[in-house]
Amino acid sequence: MREHHPHPHPHHDGFEKRPGRERGGRGPRVFAPGDLKLLLPALIAEQPCHGYDLIRQIEALFDGAYSPSPGVIYPTLTFLEESELITGDTEGGKKRYTITDAGRLFLSEQAVALEGVRMRLDVSKRSLRGHDRPPEIHEAVHNLRHALHSHHGRWSPEEIVRVAALLNGTAQAIADGKAQ
Repeated sequence: MREHHPHPHPHHDGFEKRPGRERGGRGPRVFAPGDLKLLLPALIAEQPCHGYDLIRQIEALFDGAYSPSPGVIYPTLTFLEESELITGDTEGGKKRYTITDAGRLFLSEQAVALEGVRMRLDVSKRSLRGHDRPPEIHEAVHNLRHALHSHHGRWSPEEIVRVAALLNGTAQAIADGKAQ
């Protein structure tokens, strides 16, 4: 379990700084939940390969700035194999994975989601290379996510319109470089 190291400056907005993001913490999340379940079959569809090859391919996608652990890759491969999206043939003591027909269908049905994974991967790659948001902006985004999650599904039609307008207006103002 990670220790919580309080931020040296008190927060007056009611939000706490997340633990583990300071120097020595895990750092930014590279993949969103479910991303590898789309990316791995896509890589395997391009060329059948071993788990180790997939680790190296992903490392290459990040220009060496990130390498997924076997503890993330192999359980995902097992899940994909059990879901019959890929198949693993053991040759020389190592499994070589290939895409199945069900896997090809899955990838075609998930083309838009896969494109989103590739876009997030590009953002993560830039982040890992040091082009990330300043810590104050990162924390503000965390606070926004916290505020959205605090609704716990209590979204009236009026609240949906209000919050969507706020978020879209803020996003546009950020993109335009203007104050909200």
